[in-house]
Amino acid sequence: MLRAILSRLLGALPSLAGVVVVTFILMRALPGDPAAFFAGAAATPEAVEEVRKRMGLDQNLAQQFVRYMSELARGDLGQSLTTGQPVSREIVTRLPASLELTLSGLLLAAFIAIPLGVLAATHQNSWIDHASRIVTTAGVSLPIFFTGLLLIYIFYYKLGWAPSPIGRLDPYLAEPAPVTGFYLIDSLIARDLGVFAASLKQLVLPSITIAIFVMAPLARMTRAAMLGALSSDYVRTARALGLSRTTVVYRYALQNALLPVVTTLGMVFSFLLGANVLVEKVFSWPGIGSFAIEALVASDYAPVQGFVLTMAVLYVMLNLAIDLLYSVIDPRVGVAQ
Repeated sequence: MLRAILSRLLGALPSLAGVVVVTFILMRALPGDPAAFFAGAAATPEAVEEVRKRMGLDQNLAQQFVRYMSELARGDLGQSLTTGQPVSREIVTRLPASLELTLSGLLLAAFIAIPLGVLAATHQNSWIDHASRIVTTAGVSLPIFFTGLLLIYIFYYKLGWAPSPIGRLDPYLAEPAPVTGFYLIDSLIARDLGVFAASLKQLVLPSITIAIFVMAPLARMTRAAMLGALSSDYVRTARALGLSRTTVVYRYALQNALLPVVTTLGMVFSFLLGANVLVEKVFSWPGIGSFAIEALVASDYAPVQGFVLTMAVLYVMLNLAIDLLYSVIDPRVGVAQ
């Protein structure tokens, strides 16, 4: 097992190196002059040139790359010019916010979509099957930012059930002592139920927004995998042996159908972590996606490069976790490897 993990990690190094090189080149191919942007509209040419030297943009591309790689080797991702803080600090601060939002939305979607897909497969072409298709299709057809705005309008503006969409916590409450960066977990560790309840309320609407969007691929994949499993020989054999319907469906069919569902979960999670910037913007969520977009608009190289590299590392670790989960769900996968 350890050898397989090390092999996967070593095999991912060329991909990470490619991500570093491509991101570095593409950022400098973007139109606009970062030095002129940060110097200001009223800056003189001399002031712009001074800012360019301070940013290291007066050097040629090869020199800039060598400098970037040497800093990266020391664990230095650079400094954000838009916030004035080190990029590594910004990522460490903002990444847990995005992870908490993405994981909560994905878990909520899985909690609804997987049972819905199982019901649709076991009641094929029934009203349950048709209703699940309508629900999932409607969810994925709506733009995710529109869904968020609609939920805010209904539950905050009209009904007054939800708190104001102003981030992770009400401004009059103090943040819990950082342990994991997840407010729900950190507030429980601190035994502060008030902060836990407040952070949970702030998390509900953005989590539902994400869950509605990702329910469709999860439910469809669960349905398709379950239909394939239910028509297999081992399920027919289990039924012929007189096993109960519950045992056949959940002990045999669902366990074998979970492998493609887990793959879909991993793909959706890796996509959402960087793509939920619209949700973060709608709900003023201080995540890593909105931070990267703001830096990209300002042509702030270091935060965007740090963001892409962080996403690449997380994607590698996520794929590794999925491979390990395969072995837990079906030990034959581990044997085959």
